[in-house]
Amino acid sequence: MRPFREYGPGIVIAATGLGAGDLIAASVAGAKYGTVILWTAVLGAVMKFALNEGLARWQLATDSTLLEGWVQRLPKLISIYFFIYLLVWTFIVAGALIAASGLAAHALLPVLSVEQWGVIHSLLALVLVILGHYALLERIMKVFIALMFAVVLICGVLVAPDFPGVLQGLLVPRVPDGAVLFIFAVVGGIGGSVTLLCYGYWIREHGWTSPGDLKRSRKDLAIAYLLTGLFGVAIMIIAAGVNPEVLTGPGMALSVANYLETVVGPVGKWCFLVGFWSAVFSSMLGVWQGVPYIFSDFIQQYIHQPGTPSAVNTRSLAYRGYLLYIAVPPMVLLLLIKPVWLVVIYAVAGAFFMPLLAVLLLYMNNRRSWVGGLCNGLTSNAVLLISVVVFSLLLMTEIAEYL
Repeated sequence: MRPFREYGPGIVIAATGLGAGDLIAASVAGAKYGTVILWTAVLGAVMKFALNEGLARWQLATDSTLLEGWVQRLPKLISIYFFIYLLVWTFIVAGALIAASGLAAHALLPVLSVEQWGVIHSLLALVLVILGHYALLERIMKVFIALMFAVVLICGVLVAPDFPGVLQGLLVPRVPDGAVLFIFAVVGGIGGSVTLLCYGYWIREHGWTSPGDLKRSRKDLAIAYLLTGLFGVAIMIIAAGVNPEVLTGPGMALSVANYLETVVGPVGKWCFLVGFWSAVFSSMLGVWQGVPYIFSDFIQQYIHQPGTPSAVNTRSLAYRGYLLYIAVPPMVLLLLIKPVWLVVIYAVAGAFFMPLLAVLLLYMNNRRSWVGGLCNGLTSNAVLLISVVVFSLLLMTEIAEYL
């Protein structure tokens, strides 16, 4: 149990990055193509590992968060663009998570409407963050990650998949006709987007602040993205027997759950619904706790302590004000947009950030005068270059589909 206690921030980033978007993308891909494109979940996890590892390496080498590096070392236009993007992204993503939590809870207990459940979950997350602290978040997330992986992986095994086919889908990359969009959706959806930046604040809270902590951070992230990849693979295996035509709209989770009920009985159905709710609510909790760090860090750099790396005060007006901005105003989106479309918009909004992050890590982490001996190696550069290409294609594909 000691490694599970020691490696906490990675568990938090994994639980935060696995939400409704991952479930929808992986479920639809599995329903349409079975186990043929399982490799996409692995590729997505590897690329997100490279991005997060690069972020952690920058911070441990410079004692400044990546956002502080953008403000202090790059043209102001980049950090100002990101600040505006953050405000818009937060509003959309918060609305999507409120809707997704409502959908998940309604599927489990349809005694309240989707909107009512969504509001309850948002306010519950708000209270937990205000009353708690990072250590509490880490403990809660470990419970959620254990719960969601236990039930999802058990369900994946219980559907009795074709294991030779599973191995082939994992080890032999194939692109069936018409599968490009779904491949990009799985690769982009697995593991989060802007929330990757939260990892820097969480490792600081965990006490990892020096280059000597890089080894621990890499192990931490390896565990996180191993679990992330397994989760995506399990969801695709589970959904492989579902009619893809029913995987749209609010009934997506119920469609997969009902399929499991026919295969393994009521236990399978309720296990999946519990896992679905765990994934969505843990993602909400991670965003509510983590994203205000980013806003507060920006305010510190531009207003209070420009050019000075410092820990974010979670009791500050900036942190708590942004927490309220996340938890309350986006509720209005439930009245304006159907919940399922909010999740789609969430995926598109996240796609704008990933190419920028990969490009900036390529530039900043190759400056030996900035990061010293922790600069990018050949493997890191290769994976980041692949990430730039893949996420840029994902962005263009998302825009083309929904315009």
